[in-house]
Amino acid sequence: MGILDSIASPHDLADLDDAQLDQLATEIRDFLVQTCSRTGGHLGPNLGVVELTMAIHRVFDSPRDRVVFDTGHQTYVHKLLTGRRAGFDRLRQEGGVSGYPSQAESDHDIVENSHASTALSYADGLAKAYAIRGEDRHVVAVIGDGALTGGMAWEALNNIAIASSSKLVIVVNDNGRSYTPTIGGLATALTRLRTNPRYETVLDLVKRRLTAVPGVGAAAYDALHAMKKGLKDALAPQGLFEDLGLKYVGPVDGHDRAAMEHVLAQAKRFGGPVIVHAITRKGFGYDPAERHEADQFHSPPPFDIETGEEHARGRIWTDVFADEIVHIGQRRKDVVAITAAMVHPVGLHHFQARFPERTFDVGIAEQHATTSAAGLAMGGLHPVVAVYATFLNRAFDQVLMDVALHRCGVTFVLDRAGVTGDDGASHNGMWDMSMLQVVPGLRLAAPRDAARLRELLNEAVDVGDAPTVVRFPKGSPPADLEAVDRAGGADVLVRNGTKDVLVVAVGSMATTGVEVAERLVAQGIGVTVVDPRWVKPVDPAIVALAREHRLVVSIEDNGETGGCGAVLLQTLNAAGVTTPFRLHGIPQEFLQHAKRAAILERIGLTSQAIARGIVEELSTGGPDDGPDDGPDDGLVDGLVDGLVAGAPDAMVLPPTGDGASPSDRGAAVDADPAP
Repeated sequence: MGILDSIASPHDLADLDDAQLDQLATEIRDFLVQTCSRTGGHLGPNLGVVELTMAIHRVFDSPRDRVVFDTGHQTYVHKLLTGRRAGFDRLRQEGGVSGYPSQAESDHDIVENSHASTALSYADGLAKAYAIRGEDRHVVAVIGDGALTGGMAWEALNNIAIASSSKLVIVVNDNGRSYTPTIGGLATALTRLRTNPRYETVLDLVKRRLTAVPGVGAAAYDALHAMKKGLKDALAPQGLFEDLGLKYVGPVDGHDRAAMEHVLAQAKRFGGPVIVHAITRKGFGYDPAERHEADQFHSPPPFDIETGEEHARGRIWTDVFADEIVHIGQRRKDVVAITAAMVHPVGLHHFQARFPERTFDVGIAEQHATTSAAGLAMGGLHPVVAVYATFLNRAFDQVLMDVALHRCGVTFVLDRAGVTGDDGASHNGMWDMSMLQVVPGLRLAAPRDAARLRELLNEAVDVGDAPTVVRFPKGSPPADLEAVDRAGGADVLVRNGTKDVLVVAVGSMATTGVEVAERLVAQGIGVTVVDPRWVKPVDPAIVALAREHRLVVSIEDNGETGGCGAVLLQTLNAAGVTTPFRLHGIPQEFLQHAKRAAILERIGLTSQAIARGIVEELSTGGPDDGPDDGPDDGLVDGLVDGLVAGAPDAMVLPPTGDGASPSDRGAAVDADPAP
């Protein structure tokens, strides 16, 4: 049995000697490499914080002392040291440990939000609360140099600097990278700190030589020491933090556990806010990760341990965007690209390689990216802002007031929209279509396949007088699904039989909509399936189709409240369309980590669950249950049993998280309910 097997809590570290601690660090790295080679996960960031995390848990008393990790993807080591090794066999899968901190897993976790640059604000509040309550507790905030490019971190530092009674230790984990190399003025300053160690060396040399001079040496050194700040600024610009009024310690080698423990103990004794600057290397200790140029194995899929070669995967949605934006850039010299520290993850790396002068990585600063894009548009360019869908939440005010108000032609490309699954609640891109519905003039597209992504992206960048949005999910796109007809700007994907059911399937749910149609047609129910393509504004042709059918069903991978279905229902009501309506989307709850398919099944966004709900609704007769309006009652009575009996066992409907069945979630709503 290895040392790691004996670690059930941070207290178990106290009795280990240096040799045992070094062995534990080796075992942790081996375990992480073996685990992530099978499951995938944030390997590089965690390999870089092994000794740093061990030092924190040896100096501070978690969970009484609170440890807050910014973003949280670098908490695997923390989880191992707090007794959660057993759950790593299903890392980021249902029933296994989360890839981020989780209050449900352990008392040692407090902050679950995995959006960057927030840790210092949480820590500021916690430390102030403990001071006001008279509790002798410390707060440790671990934040990377990448996250320090976010403005929220500097807003927090500005306030922390004047909170002199806060027992707060800020550990800057400086590896020169977020996903990829950190950029900007802050990065340059931190690089100078990393690469210019002369300050401590020179000051120590001066002290030793002056104090050796009889009579006047000590006084001369004291006078020189009064010039310490000026000397610091000249030799190593710690003034970056000290000018804010924050005590600064470092830089220190973050892979030297003993050195880290020493400076953390110093910081703990100080009794006020202190910054500890730790230099680390992402992927440290695993050669394939250290040599990986793109991102040091930031978050690899399963891979071969010996070579580091990732297991083969097919093309994903991001790859399609990455290729098409280059084609657009070649054709349109006015198109520029912006991202927030995610050039490679969002697929802008090819564009950057081809057009470096037209690519802007602004760091973790979505708000700045959005307003800067407005300025670029005002200056005659067409910016394409590429971010994960969940991160656009942070820039809503800028989208509304800085872009839309000024009718700027800016295209937002939202990767990982809808249910993402593995990374948990704060990575699901389930808010954007609700949030963006309220923005006047904004146009929103949701492609169903790779061909439509290329098509809609080109249409979006042709709009010069309003913001446009193109959103697509995580993973691989389905086979291209060709239309059988067109209705206005919408694609008709299925038109079969009588006009019983109109299915409005948004974006990636179009394939599900077609599968629903296949189930209904097999039971003798007529179906029309449309993909709106542009979901905002609502296409008048869809309103006309809704008027002609007995039931309208909307399907989307967005929150149910305020999304495409809700707006379509409002539009039908305003137009006087009284056709019953069923809305299928994501329940407004924080979804726990699991594979995308497992989550979709649990919340009822599967073809069987939706088809069953439709049949149950039709069996009630709707508002106009005449004998000639659809399938006869005898047929409908047997449809539900037929649908379920014909489905594989794995498709039997599970209960949903709040006790409601998936069909209950899509309960029909009259577009014009009776008073």
